[in-house]
Amino acid sequence: MISMSLAALLGAGFEFNIVVDGAVDVGPYLTTGVIHVHNPNWSNGMASSLQCGIDVARKLGVESVVVGLGDQPGILSSSWMAVAESSDRPIAVATYHGQRRNPVRLDSSVWDLLPRSGDEGARTLFRAYPELVEEVDCMGDPRDIDTLEDLIKWNSF
Repeated sequence: MISMSLAALLGAGFEFNIVVDGAVDVGPYLTTGVIHVHNPNWSNGMASSLQCGIDVARKLGVESVVVGLGDQPGILSSSWMAVAESSDRPIAVATYHGQRRNPVRLDSSVWDLLPRSGDEGARTLFRAYPELVEEVDCMGDPRDIDTLEDLIKWNSF
């Protein structure tokens, strides 16, 4: 699953590819061209992992990041690219059949607004600053694979 998600990310052709892990060490599944960051505070929620990635992005001097999850192997490279290339607003979110999912582009102007802990990242900004959000229609399958049952369902399609 991680390999499929990573292949789509790398297929987008970004200059930098940052992968943050926590409870599970994904290092053995990574390839060259990936900056591997471990979040020692992963138990504080997804927001802490997002902050780890943002910290690296700040050091690299990038102007925006495109964020996704490693447990969504149906996200296509084209979705990563479409969200990255959108530029009407500081936040862009992929939509699939009208539903917001990953990936999400975050301009550096909104990084300080992101939560530092908890199980939400950019969704917090979607609610607080809807005028900053652009929706980008994407192809692919945005389902998360969080459980064995999810994996069985995924493999049955």
